[in-house]
Amino acid sequence: MTDIVNLLGGSFYTIVVFILALSIIVTIHEYGHYIIGKWCGIKADVFSIGFGKPLLQYQGKDGTLWQIASLPLGGYVKFAGDANAASALDPHALDGLSEQQKRQTMHGAPLWARTATVAAGPIFNFIFSVLVFAAFVFFSGTAGERAVVDNIADTPFEVHLLEGDKITSIEGIEISSITDFWSELENIPSKSSVEYGVLRGDENLIVSGPHPFPVLVSGIAPKSAARDAGLQVGDIITAVNDRELFSFREMQEVISSSNGEALQLNVWRQGVELEMSLSPRLRDIPKEGGGFETRRLIGVNGGLLFSFATEPAGFLEAFTYGIKQVWQIITLSLSGMYHMIIGTISTCNLSGPIGIAETVSTSASTGWQAYIYTIAVISTAIGLMNLFPIPVLDGGHLLFYTYEAIRGKPLPEKAAGYLMSAGMIFILSIMVLGLGADLLCV
Repeated sequence: MTDIVNLLGGSFYTIVVFILALSIIVTIHEYGHYIIGKWCGIKADVFSIGFGKPLLQYQGKDGTLWQIASLPLGGYVKFAGDANAASALDPHALDGLSEQQKRQTMHGAPLWARTATVAAGPIFNFIFSVLVFAAFVFFSGTAGERAVVDNIADTPFEVHLLEGDKITSIEGIEISSITDFWSELENIPSKSSVEYGVLRGDENLIVSGPHPFPVLVSGIAPKSAARDAGLQVGDIITAVNDRELFSFREMQEVISSSNGEALQLNVWRQGVELEMSLSPRLRDIPKEGGGFETRRLIGVNGGLLFSFATEPAGFLEAFTYGIKQVWQIITLSLSGMYHMIIGTISTCNLSGPIGIAETVSTSASTGWQAYIYTIAVISTAIGLMNLFPIPVLDGGHLLFYTYEAIRGKPLPEKAAGYLMSAGMIFILSIMVLGLGADLLCV
């Protein structure tokens, strides 16, 4: 147990934020089952967050027993007629019931009602994620076309830019919009001092400052060399192996040519100079056109010297962004699974409970916004996973219902039992594989 806790970061905080994130996702998923089932006329006997012995219970007016159980690693809704939390049929649950009473059970309800109730869990996960992503854009706004400086990062460099400056050029390269800035970023030379043309009020000025994309750590990947070395968000890597760095591009070049050998880093952290050592690790990275490529990485995201001023986003724009984000997560997840199955990328890309907990902990340490965003990402992944046609999961039940719709009768009880057992073995195998990746992969 001590080793596992150490792998999670040696912190009770990590376990707490992971359980909280999981509980939020599970509650949303199970509430989807519950509320749609209720609207479809199916009675829920138990709504449980967690498994095992109940710690808190409340009897609702509709007869549903709401509870929080002792093992907070999931949850379930047990509908009338269910034998267990997996919604297997209790063979004697319908005995002696009237037609009206049977209609209120999961297995006595019409096929359309059962299908809607089962599909609602994953759909609610997707809806939650869309709303979270949309809310981020709606309240924070989107980058406008004008390259106007907003917040300037805390750095050890001399910066003469001011908040509100409109950037018109960098090192003589004309910048008329944020689109220009990003397209020309690679052409800006890496050097200690860069000249910025700015419009400050009504005055055109030339001011100096560091490269707009310094080696500023804006994010740290779980199970990465950077995390293990102790790098933190906000750190600035000023040199590697005594080579002074002025841009994130230089850092990428050093890492790609390192052949995995140890790198000595000089790090500036809020006025304090630190020294660290780490070795880049091979990682499979999605390519823009699809597929994956293997590269050596230390596991940090770079950040700009300054952020750009934003403009308000409309509801439709924000909602569209949310849908696109969910779709991107789904497509990347499916692509990753496919490439793991055919062997083009390592199964080390699979995360088990420890890896997921570390991801959640890393985001929580960055701030509540990153934490909520990560919960939305995991919610999408869990919604997708539950739609896989594997007995025990929601997708397995939907597969059974598809059979029933085609044949006009339910799958034989014995066959369903065998398939449910096979599905459970498969899910446990995937969990063991994920746990193995957490423990053995670096």
